[in-house]
Amino acid sequence: TGCVYWSFQADAGIRSAPTVTAIKGQGSTRYAVYFVDVLTRVYALDAQTGKLLWKVKAGDHPRAKSTGSPIVYDGRIYVPVSSMETTTGAVLTYECCTFRGHVVALDANTGRRIWRTFVIQEEPQPRGKNKNGVTLWGPSGGAVWNAPTIDAKRKRLYVGTGNAYTSPAAEGTDSVIAMELDTGKIVWQHQEYKGDAFISACRAAGEPGDNCPEKLGPDYDFGGSAMILHTLPDGRDVLIAGSKGGVSLALDLDHDGAVLWRTNLAERPPSAAGLIVFGGASDGNTVYYGLNQPGGGVAAVQLSDGSRKWTTTRMAPNGQGHPAAITGIPTVVFTQSMDGMLRALSTADGKVIWEYNTVREYESVNGVPAKGGAMGQAGATVVGGMLFVGSGYGTGNSINGNALLAFGPE
Repeated sequence: TGCVYWSFQADAGIRSAPTVTAIKGQGSTRYAVYFVDVLTRVYALDAQTGKLLWKVKAGDHPRAKSTGSPIVYDGRIYVPVSSMETTTGAVLTYECCTFRGHVVALDANTGRRIWRTFVIQEEPQPRGKNKNGVTLWGPSGGAVWNAPTIDAKRKRLYVGTGNAYTSPAAEGTDSVIAMELDTGKIVWQHQEYKGDAFISACRAAGEPGDNCPEKLGPDYDFGGSAMILHTLPDGRDVLIAGSKGGVSLALDLDHDGAVLWRTNLAERPPSAAGLIVFGGASDGNTVYYGLNQPGGGVAAVQLSDGSRKWTTTRMAPNGQGHPAAITGIPTVVFTQSMDGMLRALSTADGKVIWEYNTVREYESVNGVPAKGGAMGQAGATVVGGMLFVGSGYGTGNSINGNALLAFGPE
């Protein structure tokens, strides 16, 4: 019905998805809602009442930010931490740059920090001054924008990381990294793009005395949260990851992340906005990615060998891409585009089964004027025979909106 049972006002905006799970160690079954706001504050609420159980800050850096969802597993919360130094780093009065992406493990009952692991091992050091006399630092970057993937069999988690902010780009940037669940120790890492130092507002080549990298990289993060665990027909366990650079790859989990196959889905080098942005979905045989390119599109990649099964393009009449995460159910995948179109596609051939333009005004069940807009981040949620999706992700120059929509079978 969309009826509101309770609401909770966080200290800042929320881009992460909430996780609802039983509280470990409680005498009677009690459930908590866990989420993180954009300023890295992690919250635990009573799922029945919305009452705050505890709140802690996961990121210590003044420019720390959280967009990826925290993952709750076996009494712990694993929180990814990113930053906004990528936007402030070019300002000549700013000491660029000191943030390093990291993952924090918290006790789910209390919020106590158990461990913190930086994806760049070396601490930032002074590297001279800019033309204003402001100290410059490095290494930096490697923001973790995505939700960790839990591997219960190996007691590990996997995350993707972003670009470096300063030259030279450090190891751990633009990488897929495996960490031990118990300690946070890095077990292995695969760096897909080397030398990718990028700051927004910088030119292709830095000018003498500014804060920009000597050579501006392409900004090809592993931004999406869909690191997909899969077992190949020969029994090997692999992790499937997609990057903003348009590459999908399979990493061997028992051989330190060795690449088993790599497929480039880009027709041309993607822009800094990226081609595979917020992640894909898998049905066990195929992985499906939205393509953030003019006209949008969806690509289907065979999990066994990385071959391309099919690709649909030119789906968005307004030239908008498909950066949002893909959602899959048996025989159907759902995709959203920046022009506000929601589509259901056949997994067999990519043909559109139905589509709905969400850019319109709605009468909301809670009486608030609602309108749809761009759909550029979160994927749809399918549960209980219903599909739920948000419309109005107004980043950049896209269409603002504020609608949560529920779809059911006719």
